[in-house]
Amino acid sequence: MPVIAVSPLSRIAEIAVKMKAREMISLLAENQHFHRPGVIDAARHLKLGVNDVANPARGLVHPQEEHVAAIIDFARGWDKSAPLLIHCWYGVSRSPAAALIAALAVRPDLDDAELARDLRAASPQASPNTRLIEIADALLQREGRLIEAVRGIGRGAEFVGEKPFVFAFGE
Repeated sequence: MPVIAVSPLSRIAEIAVKMKAREMISLLAENQHFHRPGVIDAARHLKLGVNDVANPARGLVHPQEEHVAAIIDFARGWDKSAPLLIHCWYGVSRSPAAALIAALAVRPDLDDAELARDLRAASPQASPNTRLIEIADALLQREGRLIEAVRGIGRGAEFVGEKPFVFAFGE
């Protein structure tokens, strides 16, 4: 069963080692510097400079189609023999959205609503970034199902701290 580990930036080294991850997607503000964990293959590290915004805002990078397309392409190249690590600043909005996108990129047969419920069960505080979800719905030809599934789980619980989680999907 494919596994995605979702983490805040502050815990990526710990989670990468613990989960034996070799591939990682980073969704952070442009020019936000950090150290890639040594266990992550540099050639299999996708860094996206995007802010956690749903609507355009001056001075911030609004999620665009090219960001979501890069997540989809990267996920489709993931060998799934080890967990994929996805992180953003807190592990609450951008990275849970990317986890849903990656899961559907590699398993388009999955039910969107069930996938979203599995995400909610894994993380009560996850609130997937709506802009990333809207773009993914179109690019993955979900015909509104992904958008509705994320709406169906609602906003996550109040943020109470950086809590990594594991999201297993499929078989």
